[in-house]
Amino acid sequence: MTGSRREAPSTADAAVFRPVRAGNAFEETVERLLQAIRLGVAVPGDRLPAERELATRLGVSRVTLREAIRSLHEAGYVESRRGRYGGTFVNDVLPTPHPLSDRGPVDLPDTLTLRHVLESGAAESAASRPLDQSDHHNLRARLQDCLTSDITEYRRRDSRLHLAIAEATGSASLTAAVADVRMRVTELLDTIPLLEPNLAHSNEQHERIITAILNGNPDAARKAMAEHLDGTASLLRGFLA
Repeated sequence: MTGSRREAPSTADAAVFRPVRAGNAFEETVERLLQAIRLGVAVPGDRLPAERELATRLGVSRVTLREAIRSLHEAGYVESRRGRYGGTFVNDVLPTPHPLSDRGPVDLPDTLTLRHVLESGAAESAASRPLDQSDHHNLRARLQDCLTSDITEYRRRDSRLHLAIAEATGSASLTAAVADVRMRVTELLDTIPLLEPNLAHSNEQHERIITAILNGNPDAARKAMAEHLDGTASLLRGFLA
C-alpha cells in the first residue's frame, strides 16, 4: 500500500478494513483507520486506499470516511497530498500518546466491560421506575447542557448527564459505582483528542437515551445506551488499544 503501488489486499489488510457495524459508523471508522496504523498495516509514509475503495470496503458513506480522515488529520496521524500521486498518507512522525495519571494505568478492557454493564443497566433501571418531576427536570437539564456545550466543557457535562441517569435509578450504590467507572473512563478519554463529529453523534444518542427513559421504555433505553457506549469504546480502542 506504499506510495502509488496497487497491490491486492493482504489478509491483515482485509481484516482491518472490513465493514463497520451500523450505529457508530464514524467512531468505528476512526477505530479501523487507527488500527491499520497501530498494527503496521499502514506504516508511516504509506498511502491509504483511495477514498471510493476505502468507503466501499468499510461499508460507510464517503462523507463519514472524510469526517474520520479529517479528524485523524487534526489529531496528527495522517496528511492529505494533492496531485497525480496524491491521497491520504500516514504521517512520518506519529503523535506520542498522552501519559495517564500517577494513579497507575487503567485497564481498558476491564473498564469498558464494567462501564457497559453498569451504565446500560442504569439506563434500563431508570426507565423502569416512575420518575418524579425532579428527575424529569434533572435529566432534561443535563441533556440540554450537553446539547449547548462547547468543546472545552463537553466531557464534564457529559459526565454530569451520565451520573444523572444513574441517580434516576434511585440506587445510591449504583450511582456510586457509575461515578467510579466514569472516573476511569474520563482518565482514558483525557488521553485522546476530542473529535467534533463524535460529539454531535453522542448528543443524538443522548437524546434517544433520555427520551426512552422519560417515556418509560426500558428496552429502548438499554439498547440506546449500549450503542452509545460502543461508540466511545471504539474510539478508546482505536487510540489506546
